[in-house]
Amino acid sequence: MKTISAVLAFVVCQAAAVAEDRRDLCARPAIGSAVPSPKELRSVAGKLSVDFRFLTSVDIYGLPVYCYVQNDGSEAPTLRVRAGDELILRLKNELPAGEHTAPGHTHAPRGDAPSATQACAGGAMTRSTTNLHFHGLNIAPKCHEDEVIHTAIQPGAEAFEYRIHIPESQKPGVYWYHPHPHGFSEGQVLGGASGALIVEGIEKAVPEVAGLPERVLILRDQRVPGLLEAAEDAGPGKDVSINFVPVMFPLYRPAEMTVKPGQREFWRVLNASADTFFDLRVLLGPTIQDVHIPQPLKLIAVDGAAIDPAAPEQIAVRDHVLLSPGGRAEFIVSTPPAGTIGQLVTERYDTGPFGSAIPHRTLGNIRVDPNAPSAPSVIANASAAAPAQFQGLTNIPPAAHRKLYFSETGTDPADPKATPEYFITLEGAKPKVFDMNFRHPDITVRQGTVEDWIIENRAREAHSFHIHQLHFQLLERDGVPSAEPILRDTIDLPYWDGQNPKYPSVKLRMDFRDPQIVGTFLYHCHILEHEDNGMMGSITVRPGL
Repeated sequence: MKTISAVLAFVVCQAAAVAEDRRDLCARPAIGSAVPSPKELRSVAGKLSVDFRFLTSVDIYGLPVYCYVQNDGSEAPTLRVRAGDELILRLKNELPAGEHTAPGHTHAPRGDAPSATQACAGGAMTRSTTNLHFHGLNIAPKCHEDEVIHTAIQPGAEAFEYRIHIPESQKPGVYWYHPHPHGFSEGQVLGGASGALIVEGIEKAVPEVAGLPERVLILRDQRVPGLLEAAEDAGPGKDVSINFVPVMFPLYRPAEMTVKPGQREFWRVLNASADTFFDLRVLLGPTIQDVHIPQPLKLIAVDGAAIDPAAPEQIAVRDHVLLSPGGRAEFIVSTPPAGTIGQLVTERYDTGPFGSAIPHRTLGNIRVDPNAPSAPSVIANASAAAPAQFQGLTNIPPAAHRKLYFSETGTDPADPKATPEYFITLEGAKPKVFDMNFRHPDITVRQGTVEDWIIENRAREAHSFHIHQLHFQLLERDGVPSAEPILRDTIDLPYWDGQNPKYPSVKLRMDFRDPQIVGTFLYHCHILEHEDNGMMGSITVRPGL
């Protein structure tokens, strides 16, 4: 790994080299800046219409960045809708057509597509190709909705229109949008292509949050300037940011948050990173040198679904929250009292001997000021219908039982010449990297049913399981009953130690009851490096009887 002085020298040289000729696109805040609030776009009269240009540039450190930009120049706005609304999003791919066109994954044209030139018809996936996934929404895996297997929006093409009906049954909470072109998802998300999508109404599910100041915090990751990927993985891990304010190796200077003292706030946190786990704590102390007292975090929702209001305190109140890539958590926390200071930190997370380093970092200093601007409050909407209370799946008999497992080859650091391959395999099948031209899905289920899936991690590094279009309930972890009063769409799988005869595992009750999700979609590891390199499978939900 390079020395700190070498990295600093590289950064200075890179900044000088690109400062004059870089385009002023995908601008990012400076290190140590105040954490900005993302711009918000709200639906009006049941509709939200958005126009995005998808752009790329090079930042002052010589790294590629990507962004969704509106016509007014604002980036990655938070989209706020209500259940039953219509979201119309027009995406114009303005990536350079000739710069990043190395062939990646090619799709055979679909026979049911009117024209092979249409974005939904399949075709080549390259570094200039993009599309959108609406992570966590229970919407149809269809063209112009949430279909990412064949949808390939090429540079120079007309704006592609997504037209989505937010289901009336959609739980209020935090979701997000990000690109999902197979083979190139990691690079675009590492470059910052992501934003929050909030389905309003959480105050109806949990009246306690009504009127509380609300903060939307989006955590992202990025390559470390000046380090090869192997040195990055073995040393500092990836750099991170909070609402685009970078927290960078080697100094890790935190962002700044100024709050009113001693008040309860509602924080809505999204892990929009490509590859990084965040184990979050809020710490207090009398001085910046002595911040060590964990503050209670009252968990309100996970992955867009409010937890059971009758959940025991040890479930709802905790001193840390682990978010694997793609995960979200919404919680109530108290700001520091006058005369103290706080910090939002992420703890070291051990991804295993074949994984990437994730060190402890302070993401933001939380400074109190009675004159600090008030954060916007959660507005109680008296006219909105109350969403359904938590509905667990534990009492519904499963229609089938399946076992899947993560595994990999070529990832041993002692063999750097080996080519990494990552697999997620149905027990009994042969491990294989994901092929976008599959003729038969890996799994077929019937709409209207629930199933029990055991997911094992047989790899020497941590993984993160995600499935599109639906949520699930955790029933067991490592064979121990859990039956969490929480619905999720993403969950962590710790690494296997190479010795224990039992692999780390979770038992999930998968919910295939929603008629909206009939069709073919994906499940995968949400560490996007792994997904891009094959750790993905396909599932078809057939119409119910």
